[in-house]
Amino acid sequence: MTQNLLVELFVEELPPKALKKLGESFAHSLLAALQKEGLAAAAAQVTAFATPRRLAAHITSVLAVAADKPVVQKLMPVAVGLDASGNATPALLKKLAALGADASCVPQLRRENDGKAEVLFYDSLAKGASLSEGLQRALEAALAALPIPKVMSYQLADGWDTVHFVRPAHGIVALHGEQVVPLAVLGLRAGNTTRGHRFEAQCDPVRIASADAYAETLRRDGAVIASFAERRAEIERQLAAAAARAGSGLQPIEDDALLDEVTALVERPNVLIGEFEEEFLAVPQECLILTMKANQKYFPLLDAEGKLSNKFLVVSNISPDDPSAVISGNERVVRPRLADAKFFFDQDRKKSLESRVPGLAKVVYHNKLGTQSERLQRVTAIARLVAEQIGGNELALRAERAALLTKADLLTDMVGEFPELQGIMGRYYALHGGILNDIADAIEDHYKPRFAGDSLPRGPVGTAVAMADKLETLAGMFGIGQTPTGDKDPFALRRHALGVIRMLVEGKLNLPLDRLLAEVFAQFTGIDGFKPNPQALADFIYDRLAGSLREQGYSAQEVDAVVSQRPQRLGDLVDRLAAVRAFSNLPEAAALAAANKRVGNILKKADGPVEAHVDSALLRESAESALHNALVDVVPQADAAFLTGDYTESLQVLARLRAPVDAFFDQVMVNADDPALKANRLGLLATLHAAMNRVADLSRLSA
Repeated sequence: MTQNLLVELFVEELPPKALKKLGESFAHSLLAALQKEGLAAAAAQVTAFATPRRLAAHITSVLAVAADKPVVQKLMPVAVGLDASGNATPALLKKLAALGADASCVPQLRRENDGKAEVLFYDSLAKGASLSEGLQRALEAALAALPIPKVMSYQLADGWDTVHFVRPAHGIVALHGEQVVPLAVLGLRAGNTTRGHRFEAQCDPVRIASADAYAETLRRDGAVIASFAERRAEIERQLAAAAARAGSGLQPIEDDALLDEVTALVERPNVLIGEFEEEFLAVPQECLILTMKANQKYFPLLDAEGKLSNKFLVVSNISPDDPSAVISGNERVVRPRLADAKFFFDQDRKKSLESRVPGLAKVVYHNKLGTQSERLQRVTAIARLVAEQIGGNELALRAERAALLTKADLLTDMVGEFPELQGIMGRYYALHGGILNDIADAIEDHYKPRFAGDSLPRGPVGTAVAMADKLETLAGMFGIGQTPTGDKDPFALRRHALGVIRMLVEGKLNLPLDRLLAEVFAQFTGIDGFKPNPQALADFIYDRLAGSLREQGYSAQEVDAVVSQRPQRLGDLVDRLAAVRAFSNLPEAAALAAANKRVGNILKKADGPVEAHVDSALLRESAESALHNALVDVVPQADAAFLTGDYTESLQVLARLRAPVDAFFDQVMVNADDPALKANRLGLLATLHAAMNRVADLSRLSA
């Protein structure tokens, strides 16, 4: 018979940003450990619970005693274990004694040939673990596996023993059905009582009658919503309802991380509406939103156009009959924060961005790469180069102007207090100083895209500066050997590379990658110990490109066919991939891909490089003449389509080569005895190979 199991660990307040992972880890590790012990069925279901003061798991179909397990023990060769009369030798008796058996089981020993000799095997049954034994081990394993951010050390009540855990633990509940499972961990013994809400529990302690009654009993008697997911959903519901009461069209800001953190701070949520003085709305709303979210864990309210209102939502952990004191207390706490933001904003605007630029010479960027001022010179030079290539001299001048100002806001009070606002505040201060919109936008946008799915810079000025900033970071770190390793990427180089790729691909920028990287590395001339490595950086970018394309749904073969060619202009990458996909659907595709692979292998085995040149006078076989004539007809058409960017048409024209290619390989011996004929036929294949691989390496489509 199986019954459901409930295990709860009651502790002091857990770290809120880690609570969700701690709850999930505790529950799933406990289930896995019980299944390993043979106490939980493979189909057993686990429900995780996590509140600020507890981790718990409800597991279905748990046995009181695990089934006995057959055990096969290989003993020794028969020649060693038995004497000539078939009696056990001292060596066998000693081995059996170690296993808890004696001479009486010798007749039951099984003989089996292991490929080398006849061997004795001892078959027995291992008694299944009781739930108290197995759960003790499972709980210890689950606690050891918790992803604890930082371990605390504290003494038990006896004043002698020290425990190491994420937070001091004060109680354990372990119920199998209605029965308490005797176990002890962290200096505590299991029981059937826990603690409810600090202030609103109906009784203390809260008695849990059975494993299945846990969640409902805690809700009813303890005023606690034990499930993290249920509590989160309840907060979302209350936020929406409170926003509707606060004003027409108002919506709480969407922030999953904040929602998770607030869910981890309360056991029974109660959403209240607060407000602040409208005069604070003169401060950029990003500043106000950040201080309310980061410092107070409030949900700012936005109108239908995304503009901040002077109202906000508080997720309280108490539900008094008169919430006015709670509301006024939160309003009183947030006011100084907003006043600080207004003070910083007013003070910062007393100095222009231009006047702050010289101060960057005192800010170290990296001890091997110099100051922020020296970095800014490199970024500005790269931005100018990029802008000249995508928009000419006028764009280059604007990009240079924007690049010079990109880091000035690092020296403002607001960014000093809130580093997350760098770039954003630079734009506000630039506009305040009368700087043109596209340059001001570029100051903010040069950090974009900040993360996967983030928007790209709004215009060509921002694109040039953002490209320059990311390329300078990539080249600088590669030049001093600070490349990503495994899952470690302290300078976010993978993100920077993906940002460069997105701007090149989505912006359809006509920038040859190798030349661009060479120009970027040239800006680091004169730095001691710097080793330019454009090839390694190019490899890194193409690797990130391939991974990004696969994540977008392109097949590994399609990606490999295009990226293996290392296309210099990534702006036409999508068109190349579309052409390859269309070509793959043609009936001729498989045969041509296989033929292309065969041609490539033949050319690789040739003595030295093969020139794509054919002497028609040396064409002896009708099949090679037919292939040459087909190439003369088809290649100019394919090349013309390629040059206009119609890659799909270019590949589809090449599909007409299938018949002459098949005939060539059926009827012509490439490695002829006559050196002149052999060289000419290799030249014909080189011509074919070059024509077929301008858009992509079609051999990569071959299975």
